Amino acid sequence: MNNISSRKFWAVIVTGILLAIAAAYLSLTNGTFDMSVLEVIKTLFRIDPQQDHTLVVFEFRLPRIVLGALVGFALGIAGAIIQGVTRNGLADPGILGINAGAGLAVVLFMFLFQGVMNLTGWLGVMLMPLFGIVGGLLATSLIYIFAREKGRLDPQRLILVGIAIASGFGALTMYISLKMNPKDYEMAVVWLAGSLHSANWKFVVTMLPWLLLLPVICLRSRKLDLFQLSEDSQTSVGLNVEREKSIFLLCSIGLVSASVAVSGSIAFIGLIAPHLARQLVGLRHIRIIPVSGLVGMIMVLIGDFIGKTIFAPAELSVGIVVSIIGVPYFVYLLLRTRG
Repeated sequence: MNNISSRKFWAVIVTGILLAIAAAYLSLTNGTFDMSVLEVIKTLFRIDPQQDHTLVVFEFRLPRIVLGALVGFALGIAGAIIQGVTRNGLADPGILGINAGAGLAVVLFMFLFQGVMNLTGWLGVMLMPLFGIVGGLLATSLIYIFAREKGRLDPQRLILVGIAIASGFGALTMYISLKMNPKDYEMAVVWLAGSLHSANWKFVVTMLPWLLLLPVICLRSRKLDLFQLSEDSQTSVGLNVEREKSIFLLCSIGLVSASVAVSGSIAFIGLIAPHLARQLVGLRHIRIIPVSGLVGMIMVLIGDFIGKTIFAPAELSVGIVVSIIGVPYFVYLLLRTRG
C-alpha cells in the first residue's frame, strides 16, 4: 500500500511539473507579440539573437512566468499550512485577512515613501515584504484575539472574524491609496487587483530568500498531521502546540507577505490548492505541501495566461481571473461543509 501511495505521489508531482512547463510554454510563446518555438529556443540559448525577441523574452515574459510560478507555489504552501494549523478546510490567507493585512502595510509603505524612495528600486522592493509581514502579523493577532472561545480557536468564528478583518483592512487600504499622487495611485490599484504586469527580475530575487522557509516547513510537516487531533491528544503525544502553531503561522505569513509585496493580493490560491492536493495524495502533509505548491503554481500561470490573452490587447489581472474561479468553488465548499 505504501509503495502504491508513493508511486501515485511521484506521478502527481511529475504530472504537475509537466503541466507547469506547458503553461509556461504557452505564456512564453503567446501574447501581443507571438513567437514560434524555434524563435524562443534560439533566444533562450542566445543562438543568432534578435534584439526584439531578447527584449520580449528576458525583460517581459520570462520574469513574469518565473515570478508567477514562485508566487503560486508560496501561496499554495501557505494555504496548506493555515488549513492544517486551524483544522479548517475553508481557511485561506485571503479569507482570513492575512492578504488584506499585508496589502494594507505595503500600500502604507508606498504612501509614506512616495517621492522619497524609488519603490521599484532594490531597496524599495526588498523592504516591501518586511512591511507586509508586519501587516500579516497584525491581521493574525486580531484573528486570535476575536476568534478564540474559552481559550481555543473556534473554526466557525475564525472565518467570520477573518472576513470582517479583510473587509476593514481593505477599506483602510482604499482610503490610503486615494491619498496618493496619481502615478503611485495607479500603481497601487493595479497591484491591489493581484497583477504580474510589473514583474521584473528584482521581484524574482525578492521572492527567493523567503523560499528558504520551505525546508523548515517540510522538516516539521509531520507535526502538522498531529494538529488534526484534538488539542488534548496533541498535548498527550508531546506536541508543544503553541510553539509549533507560532512557527507554522510565521512561516505562512512570511510566504504570503512576500507574495503580496511583489504581485498584490491573489485570493483563493491558498483555499483551492490544498483541497485539490488532499484529493490527489491523501492526508499526509509531507505530500500535501509540495503538491499544494505545484497546484498553486499551475493556477497562477494558467490564470495569468488567460488574463493576458483572452482580452488582448487589454489585460485582466491574474487575481481577477483566479477569483472568478475561486468564488464558486468557495460557495461549493461552504455548502458541502454545511451538509
